[in-house]
Amino acid sequence: MRRELPAGEKLPPVRALAAQLGLAPNTVARAYRELEAEGYVETRGRGGTVVAPVAAVDSESAQRGAELAAAYVRGMRELGFGPEAIVGEVRRAL
Repeated sequence: MRRELPAGEKLPPVRALAAQLGLAPNTVARAYRELEAEGYVETRGRGGTVVAPVAAVDSESAQRGAELAAAYVRGMRELGFGPEAIVGEVRRAL
């Protein structure tokens, strides 16, 4: 089952979600900040946090992207990098 939220869907306020999940508000706030940094949500001040629109990618571009990612991982593994280091390099590049 895929659970997806449409672009523009408003997320619960930090304190409300923290109470619902039994988490500290700072934990939820950090998750929202990380989601925003990755481009998954947008914070609109008093308007709250909403799901960000996602650009559509055609199947040819998706296939080429998968090929590029696979080539990059192969090259990094040949250099002796492990999974965490590879992901870390990608994060730094972004």
